[in-house]
Amino acid sequence: MGETVRKRIAPWLLGAMAVLLFLPALLSAQEGTVGSSLVDPGEEGKKEAMRGTPKALAPEDLTGYWVALVTEDWLYRMVTPPKGDYESVPLNAEGLKLANAWDPAKDEAAGNQCKAYGAAAIMRVPGRVHITWPDDSTLRIDTDAGEQTRLLHFNGKPSPKEPLQWQGYSSAAWQLFGGGRGIPRQGGYLKVETTHMRAGYLRKNGVPYSSDTVLTEYYSSVTEPTGESYLIVTTVVDDPLYMVGHFTTSTHFKKQADATGWRPTPCKAR
Repeated sequence: MGETVRKRIAPWLLGAMAVLLFLPALLSAQEGTVGSSLVDPGEEGKKEAMRGTPKALAPEDLTGYWVALVTEDWLYRMVTPPKGDYESVPLNAEGLKLANAWDPAKDEAAGNQCKAYGAAAIMRVPGRVHITWPDDSTLRIDTDAGEQTRLLHFNGKPSPKEPLQWQGYSSAAWQLFGGGRGIPRQGGYLKVETTHMRAGYLRKNGVPYSSDTVLTEYYSSVTEPTGESYLIVTTVVDDPLYMVGHFTTSTHFKKQADATGWRPTPCKAR
């Protein structure tokens, strides 16, 4: 991250970015899970889940329009990097082979222009997202880039009979801090696990992920004293076919007052 960008980001945001990058390691200390098909929430979590819906129990409001802040990986996100540039992605030999064979013309001919807009990559694509509650147990994320829609399910499980989709199937759960024995909860964040994805690209230049990939995300918002709100999405990609380790990124958005700048555009292979 360049010095100019650092000066633009408030110190608290840099701190929040660092904390959220290590959220996976902190999960063992979590106090409760609400509305989840990911883990057993325990007796306290089950009692709390009975007292309200996931929407009502949300420890923070993630809804609204958010615009991406490209504070890192500018050359990988704002432009299509050259073929063979897969720096920082822990690809194995098979993954490297596929990345080196990238051919956008073949993707276009096969109608696969959206391979770089699947769930494992879409939150890194510059643009705007619109988050809403279509019902009390589902969060919806619409993106103007690629015109994609993600549904985060708080109740339910993916069916093995369902066809693979670009956005896969996402199971969501609120991870709540503190509470229990009459003490109220003290905030929390959202954990999302996505599977059943069509094979796609982590970057537009053909860096691959397979349909066996498990995507884990952590969503949290922070509000400055000035009233400006920021959304931080920490993403962990695990692919047993094409990678030798976790691929972790942290993506940041700023909340907008309305839909200004919302420009739906179709997927592009180049």
